[in-house]
Amino acid sequence: MKVSDFMSKNPIYITPDTSVTDAKALMMKEKISKLPVLDKSNSLVGIITKNDLQKAGPSDASTLDIYELGYLLSKLKVEKIMIKKVLTVDINEVVEEAARIMADQKIGCLPVMSEGVLAGIITETDIFNAFVAMFGARHPGVRAIVECAEKPGELARISEAVAEKNGNIISVVTADGSDVSKRNVTVKVSNIGLKDFEELLKGAGVKILDIRETK
Repeated sequence: MKVSDFMSKNPIYITPDTSVTDAKALMMKEKISKLPVLDKSNSLVGIITKNDLQKAGPSDASTLDIYELGYLLSKLKVEKIMIKKVLTVDINEVVEEAARIMADQKIGCLPVMSEGVLAGIITETDIFNAFVAMFGARHPGVRAIVECAEKPGELARISEAVAEKNGNIISVVTADGSDVSKRNVTVKVSNIGLKDFEELLKGAGVKILDIRETK
């Protein structure tokens, strides 16, 4: 799965001379929390988030009244508070790499670029949707987590056993096991009952860590 499969296309954006007041209003209207900032040549020059706008507001100790505050914020441009060193991701990048960047950098979104042009934006919500799709969470079936030896052929034995029972594999996701010699595999199947799948996995010689029906 690629970033292009989950990103929001043609994202709403603003320009550097947009006021903080207008940026806030746009976020509220569109129910979004991130806005890419493009200059007159449509080049990405920054990004601003809801948190950035909140930080630009007055402190609790401010003695200005609401009208004075409103006036000052209407004059403050987003170029003064936007994030200028923007991390981006290519439209053809795999979705897990986008997730890794966001997790490692502790950021909530990445503008998506195609040949230097803003093509979309991928957010935490989009990553959640990719996670749901990856695990086949919207499909009913039987889901098991098994511990396999970290060696060739382990997944093949499971898939062959499922095929022999006329089952269908909905999803397979692997993760590090308890040590380097093991691999945890989450596999979800349909057309096989829980008891039959449990016996199938035992026959394949893997350790069952969890097994359940999902709807």
